[in-house]
Amino acid sequence: MRPTTVDALIIENEKIVLIKRGTEPFRGKWALPGGFVDSGETAEGACVREAKEETGLEVKVEKLVGVFSEPGRDPERGTIAVAYFCSMGGGELKGGDDAQKAEWFPLEELPELAFDHKKIIEKLEK
Repeated sequence: MRPTTVDALIIENEKIVLIKRGTEPFRGKWALPGGFVDSGETAEGACVREAKEETGLEVKVEKLVGVFSEPGRDPERGTIAVAYFCSMGGGELKGGDDAQKAEWFPLEELPELAFDHKKIIEKLEK
């Protein structure tokens, strides 16, 4: 069975929140905030929790962006990701949990991203 993860697309004023990964795979690369769905937790609940843990931001899930299940998207576990567009509700942007840092990036000037996160962002923009 393939594990399920969530990714939060937190966007305001043509900028998106990305985290610098502190763990493998892709340690040191930029990525969407997110992580594993825990037992007994909804995907939406996991998205809100992971966003808070990794960015310090309180978010509200607004809509499903998509489900991403390409077998090679995660080189270690072959995870299935559920991505959500989220609105900000408060908090202070700072890296936490397994994120080295969290920053706003203009959508037009994204760094190289881990996993298939560029593809996820592009799907939202369509």
